[in-house]
Amino acid sequence: MSFANWYNRTLNRIWGFVEDRTAMRRWALRPQPEFSFKPSYWTGAFVANAFFFQVLTGALLLLYYEPSTSTSATYLACGQATGTLSPAPAAWCSTYYIIHSVPMGSLLLSTHLYGAYAMIFLMFVHFFRGYYLGVYKAPREFSWMVGTLLMLLTLGMGFTGYLLPYTQLSYNATNVGLVLALRLPTFGPLLGPFLLADGTSQGLLSRMFDAHVLLIPLALGALLYAHIALFESHGIAPPASSDPLQRRRFTDKESKSQVPFMPHILFYIGKWALLYVGVLFGIAALWPWQLPTYVGNLAVTPGVTEPDWYFLWLFKLVDFVGVTPVIAIGATTAILLFILFVPFLDLSKRTHPRDRPFFVWLGTSLLGFFVLMTVWGGETPGVQIFPMTVVETIAPIFLVNALVFGLFHWRYVRSYRRRLAARAPAFVGAYGPTRVRAGAAPNVGAAEATGP
Repeated sequence: MSFANWYNRTLNRIWGFVEDRTAMRRWALRPQPEFSFKPSYWTGAFVANAFFFQVLTGALLLLYYEPSTSTSATYLACGQATGTLSPAPAAWCSTYYIIHSVPMGSLLLSTHLYGAYAMIFLMFVHFFRGYYLGVYKAPREFSWMVGTLLMLLTLGMGFTGYLLPYTQLSYNATNVGLVLALRLPTFGPLLGPFLLADGTSQGLLSRMFDAHVLLIPLALGALLYAHIALFESHGIAPPASSDPLQRRRFTDKESKSQVPFMPHILFYIGKWALLYVGVLFGIAALWPWQLPTYVGNLAVTPGVTEPDWYFLWLFKLVDFVGVTPVIAIGATTAILLFILFVPFLDLSKRTHPRDRPFFVWLGTSLLGFFVLMTVWGGETPGVQIFPMTVVETIAPIFLVNALVFGLFHWRYVRSYRRRLAARAPAFVGAYGPTRVRAGAAPNVGAAEATGP
């Protein structure tokens, strides 16, 4: 017997004893098929790991952070550290103290910041993977909608946390973001009193702090529980297929033959979680975050207002001549509504990307648009762009994507019809004369339909 087999059998015996004594089978996560032991199937788990890491590092930072704009003489030393004689705000000073006085404080703060970037990036990877593979189709429509709300709240976490160090750059970017948020139809006026409080800087900082450390994390936790519960109900999505009759669920017999979540899948996810933390600490140690100057430091020339990378595309959109904040927020709302309700817009029963050319083209075009706008916003923040330049820059993304997808889909349809014609005698002999609609897949099995 090999060591791997002995190890797995011993582990199963130990865990079987634990499950028997704790009745864990009734509440532990369901088994999953063996083919899912690939990183691409667990992108959602990676996002959850990143979220838990953010909660841990954020809780440690709360031990030292002070959410106050007070500029009493107590904080004069912080101002002097930047070459000025004026006292710095307490929020900035507590951040400065974490970096320079708390043991490993700079590493802790840098990993929290870079962890936020990594969580948002992994969230986008998880979203686009699910979109391209059609995992939002029945019976997982509500799971997709809950995931969309989780994505929106994650961006809200990034927005509210950006102000907390209370630097001049983050203060200016937050004010611009608030102007855009308050232009939301119907919800904007309702959000105003909630976000701005009494209209003072302290009120704004307090509201951002409360939302970042309490309100949004609670909502994220509740939606994450709902997302996992729906995942438990339906299981992992089968591979994408061209077969419209492919099952969307696994049977009880299949579930019993699958790999148990505890402890095998848990250890598998834990392995990637440890790798994630190790890489994050390595990046933070090599490139620690540098704290910009504080709000109100008149000795420093103000720079160009620029948000974090995940909001650069929206800030650049406002730079387009003729695009008002109302139009920018309206376009963003339309995109969010499309993402939220795409399970009810994509009526095809097939999940393979080659059978959904329009929605795949639209998703790829939007991805290219976001990447272009992000780079554009980082290279030329605050520079106005005229309509002709906008058309010349953005139109090729949609046109080239349409040409490429149209060509590949045309070739796929031709090869698919040739395969149907070659197999027509077999179908006629087995089932009698049949008439197959062009572009429709007969019930030949998932293995055949997913073939090249």
